Amino acid sequence: MGTDSKTVAHQVMWNRLISVVEEQAQALVRTAFSTSVREAGDLSAGVYDVQGQMLAQAVTGTPGHVNAMADAVAHFIRPIGRDNIAEGDVYITNDPWEGTGHLHDITMVTPSFFQGTLVGFFACTAHIVDIGGRGFGADAASVYEEGLYIPIMKFADKGTVDETLLRIVRGNVREPDQLIGDIYALATCNEIGHRRLIDMMIEFGLGDLNGIADFILENSRRATLERIAALPRESATGEMTIDGFDTPITLKVEVTVHEDRIVTNFDGTSGVDKKGINCPLVYTKAYACYALKVAIAPEIPNNAASLAPFEVEAPAHTIVNAIHPAPVALRHIVGHFVPDTVFAAFDKIVPGLVPAEGAGCLCNFQVSLRPRTDAPAPADALRSEVLTFNSGGSGARPEYDGLNATAFPSGVMTMPVEATEHAGPVIIWRKELRPDSGGAGKQRGGLGQFMEVGAREGHEFDIQAMFDRVDHPARGRRGGKSGASTTIAQDDGTAMRGKGKQFVPHGRKVVMAFPGGAGYGTAGDRDVNAVKRDLARGYISAQTAKTDYGLSTDQIKDVLAAAQKGDDI
Repeated sequence: MGTDSKTVAHQVMWNRLISVVEEQAQALVRTAFSTSVREAGDLSAGVYDVQGQMLAQAVTGTPGHVNAMADAVAHFIRPIGRDNIAEGDVYITNDPWEGTGHLHDITMVTPSFFQGTLVGFFACTAHIVDIGGRGFGADAASVYEEGLYIPIMKFADKGTVDETLLRIVRGNVREPDQLIGDIYALATCNEIGHRRLIDMMIEFGLGDLNGIADFILENSRRATLERIAALPRESATGEMTIDGFDTPITLKVEVTVHEDRIVTNFDGTSGVDKKGINCPLVYTKAYACYALKVAIAPEIPNNAASLAPFEVEAPAHTIVNAIHPAPVALRHIVGHFVPDTVFAAFDKIVPGLVPAEGAGCLCNFQVSLRPRTDAPAPADALRSEVLTFNSGGSGARPEYDGLNATAFPSGVMTMPVEATEHAGPVIIWRKELRPDSGGAGKQRGGLGQFMEVGAREGHEFDIQAMFDRVDHPARGRRGGKSGASTTIAQDDGTAMRGKGKQFVPHGRKVVMAFPGGAGYGTAGDRDVNAVKRDLARGYISAQTAKTDYGLSTDQIKDVLAAAQKGDDI
């Protein structure tokens, strides 16, 4: 086979591998029990060579999962031992420091054998609704309180499932059927990937993956280094302050561009928090790499080689490099602010490329429902755990508005109301876009959303709030204005905190407003037709159209009249 035809064949096989892991991920979506996986896509899947280097990842999934999982298979190989790897094995862990950052993510690895020889590995991870302990939330003072820890071990040994492990898991979690179902779904999706890989190897006459692995890694490395080499050799700093749990947290970063790598250093960042919002380095690294990769090389597929030139450093015992046994359940809150902090520095090196700040972390909450205790409860009242993922607005981009109610950087989808209410006796009374929440600018920030949540008759509940930007809204870039802040309270006006478990009595609702993304560029430079369109759609109020964007009273009347008639603006 000639050099050109061999290159074409390798490119076809590379694309095929990406399709294989995407089918692997979709199998997990279809078979998972948890709504966070089925509806929100909070998962990842990938294929690895025999050394544990990631060759391809699924498009479906989150950067925090897949970039953290890029290093995970090597962590599995060491304790399992190469001599102990056998056909039919499946390995499992939820170790925050060797997995994806907290106990609520289960990672499973399956060795792939072809004709009796180990040719690679498949791995996947997914967020599960409960792992015992205090439940999903920031209230713990150490990781020991946050739930059941599963060390790297065999879930299945040569095809035989460890039933003792399953009994231990069942005995320690609130939703045993759901969790065990998710574990089997994770194992099954790896098996799907393995089957498709073997089909590919037979089709292309491969005995191993060494040739295609070398092709993928070498081309990805070279392409990424070319992008880095084209950047200015400069260093810049960025900083962000966020709410924290009881006291604000400062994230500081220095980004330095070298000829063959970019180093991101978090020296000066706040120390470890007493509550569970700390972030292991593996998760910080995942989002710091993601921020730079999407800025300079978004079309280069994710694999070990394309991630390797992005180096991340952070002092131990800072909130972005929390050391065991720090509580880390809500590590995503800090981790999701890492990209905007990195962007603040990178914007000084390459102006006009990165967006304004957005909502950042997901607007998650978990509802723990139970029969009411202030009066006799109906016989059909239930205990249930319901987790729902929601989003504020993303920051405006240099050439485009921010996206409404869209999770950036995680990419996790907002859960439909129907799926949330199906999971337990919870009622979502309101879920709609929040006007005026996107920061004004030449490009407007994305809108946040309103939500109201309550319980069915006969139930009370605890709500685990996992919010930020109550006191520190998203900041605009290049003259853009800030987005709106987060608010949370009961429907009788009782104030609530942005984080932590809080009791909600029978008959009460929780009223929430999620933050908007910030604007990019000065509002006076926004196209007048874009302002009129926003007004007609209800994205901005007449007052904002007038004070921030300069529309006259007559223009506002004309727009609103046309909108009422259903005319195009």
